[in-house]
Amino acid sequence: MPELTTGQALNKALSLILEQNPTAFIAGEDIGIYGGAFGVTDGLLAQYGEERIKDTPIAEDVIAGLAVGASMTGGKPIVEMQFSDFIVNAMDPIVNQAAKLHFMYGGSVNVPIIVRGASGAGTGAAAQHSQSLESWFCHVPGLKVVTPSNPQNAYDLLLHSFVDPNPVIFMEHKLIYKIKDNVELSDIPEESSMLGKANLVKEGNDMTIVAYSNMVNVAKEALAAEELQNCSIELIDLQTVSPIDYDTIKNSLKKTKRLLVCQEAPSNSSVGTTVISKIVESELFHELEVAPKLVSGLHSPMPSAKHLELNVIPQAEDITNAVKSML
Repeated sequence: MPELTTGQALNKALSLILEQNPTAFIAGEDIGIYGGAFGVTDGLLAQYGEERIKDTPIAEDVIAGLAVGASMTGGKPIVEMQFSDFIVNAMDPIVNQAAKLHFMYGGSVNVPIIVRGASGAGTGAAAQHSQSLESWFCHVPGLKVVTPSNPQNAYDLLLHSFVDPNPVIFMEHKLIYKIKDNVELSDIPEESSMLGKANLVKEGNDMTIVAYSNMVNVAKEALAAEELQNCSIELIDLQTVSPIDYDTIKNSLKKTKRLLVCQEAPSNSSVGTTVISKIVESELFHELEVAPKLVSGLHSPMPSAKHLELNVIPQAEDITNAVKSML
């Protein structure tokens, strides 16, 4: 298995898709000669040409609209939004068209598009380039929302997203691009069975931590703290936040009786609050030994100054302290 960064793993997945599917193409800003803002599409223009790698104007609404139309007429578009924050400029074609057309046309059309976007903070890019907007799209019926955390599941999830007939919002946290690991370069699957399935990262008996995207890596760091070495913590990576794999969460809680959810996004109307509310209203409520907790980002625009940014984003120490308070 080759050792790849997450960015390189995504590049391999994109190349495989383009090689095996002549109707697939990528559209976005600076994805051609420049190779994308984070280098994910590097080299693809030379390999597949301008018809397959479409360098677009700075017009997110038009890029997403192009993808919707192409997907309805047999194309398989993958859209790269340079920063996921800019998806805001394309909400109408994504939310009012892509998410609804299969339903509104009585199932006679599918809209199989992938909208990729670099999300999250930690790079000092400030308030307009550092948001975690995944909860916006979880609220929209008809969209699936995917949040990889490492090179292997980024590769696999992108391939599974490609074969799914639904529009997929694919959020790639900026801090995972340079994470390096061995990656099994499997072929394109026949079905999108990974979507809606969480991954059990680490088994344990004392508590369940549910996280997604880069917060999975922050949770791993927290669990490595010396003061938690005698604790048996189970860690679940959601992988997709719409749909959410509640069966895996519930099976874990039947054993651990404690739930901590960790996310970078603010808590208001978020993935984490949804997970907690679903568990609290379920049959497991009376089995919990302590109230569930949520470690989340502050409800604040993201500062660019490093010391302020670190205060807005949850750190490993915050998770460690939350675990200690619940045991």
